[in-house]
Amino acid sequence: MKTVVKSPTKSVSIGPDYPFVIIGERINPTGRKKLEAEMLAGDFSRVLRDAQAQIAAGAHILDVNVGVTSIEPHKTEPDLMVKVIELIQSVTDVPLCIDSSVVPALIAGIKVAKGRPIINSVTGEEDRLEAVLPVVAEYNVPVIAISNDESGISYDPRVRFAVAKKIVERAESYGIAREDVIIDPLAMPVGAIRTAGADLFTLVRMIREELGCNTMCGASNISFGLPHRHLINSAFIAMAMASGMTCAITNPLEEAIRNTIYAADVLMGHDEDCTRYLIQTRKADAAAKASAATQSGVAVVTDASDDRRAAREARRAARGDRTTQ
Repeated sequence: MKTVVKSPTKSVSIGPDYPFVIIGERINPTGRKKLEAEMLAGDFSRVLRDAQAQIAAGAHILDVNVGVTSIEPHKTEPDLMVKVIELIQSVTDVPLCIDSSVVPALIAGIKVAKGRPIINSVTGEEDRLEAVLPVVAEYNVPVIAISNDESGISYDPRVRFAVAKKIVERAESYGIAREDVIIDPLAMPVGAIRTAGADLFTLVRMIREELGCNTMCGASNISFGLPHRHLINSAFIAMAMASGMTCAITNPLEEAIRNTIYAADVLMGHDEDCTRYLIQTRKADAAAKASAATQSGVAVVTDASDDRRAAREARRAARGDRTTQ
């Protein structure tokens, strides 16, 4: 079970045998009035800053959503999508997730995106299946499948599983392989629905075992309305990973979430010799020292050799542990 997403120079594998994949969520004007106003005015400087900051923080894929709410999306989203993708690709080479409810915007994004992007998304609604799946099949790209249909979002995990199964089977009828259908079982706010977390973990296991598909979600939905959301979000991601979830649309700038993913990958055996964990913790330590030094007026210089040194130390430590067992 491996979903492959590509840019011209990078390939990201999503699956149970690979490290958890972070899809950066911040290029999205929903709930961000300042970003929406800037995009409408043709100012994309914040988009570029968000793209670069998320990559620097560890995002493997960038979600690109241009759904400005104050104008007609079918008329504006295709051109906006092309503009934003071209700009992002001018400063980074990570793969993209093209996120829109407007099919012409999805198609425009696929055509300009370099490599093999993800399409976000299709639901179990008949008109959506008929509109999106032929596009997925024609361009041979992975698609995120959201587990709701004309009846809405069910609180019953068995109903949401049935919707996921319907989408997978319909996709196969178009020649779309199961590994190219990533199921979103829908994270609901646990503050309003007591069993939202447990239900999602159940669904992830069912989808993996019975459908053989990868799973993802918009991780921050789980904590909506609660204080200190990063605490809920980071615990949720770790538990979802343990249940079999392989990627998530989340905010890599949140240190608690980022560190939880690195630690969980270690515990799941997806970080050989703990190399990535050690590199990232060393970076965090260096940043903390630099911050403290700046406050005291002392300059601190770090470079890529620190990362290489951390990797070597990780390998040596792992070999030493094995020889003493």
